[in-house]
Amino acid sequence: MKAKTNLLDVIPFRSAHITTERKGDCIVIAFPRFKQKWMRRILLPKEMSADIHVKLEAHGTAVWELIDGKRTVGEIIEKLVDCFPEEVDYESRIVAYVYQLQKDKFIGFAAHR
Repeated sequence: MKAKTNLLDVIPFRSAHITTERKGDCIVIAFPRFKQKWMRRILLPKEMSADIHVKLEAHGTAVWELIDGKRTVGEIIEKLVDCFPEEVDYESRIVAYVYQLQKDKFIGFAAHR
């Protein structure tokens, strides 16, 4: 039986196919609409961007900026808890957000050092 991993102990890292750009106070992440180049050539209308862009809100931007492949999810939470003191149940919101980023393949997880 495989041992369960505590998400607070894993180290998230950004996926190689993701690019980021700062627009004002927020981060916009971009990822390819199609994985294979031939699909882009055949299926992508000329006026459409080859990438899908997702604008992160303030909380998402704060988390994204701390995902550096060095900090654990727990360390990211510790850094952000004081930035959003009015938030209720902030730890579980960040854990759910990080899990969703991983599920969408925007990030990966490395084992704790």
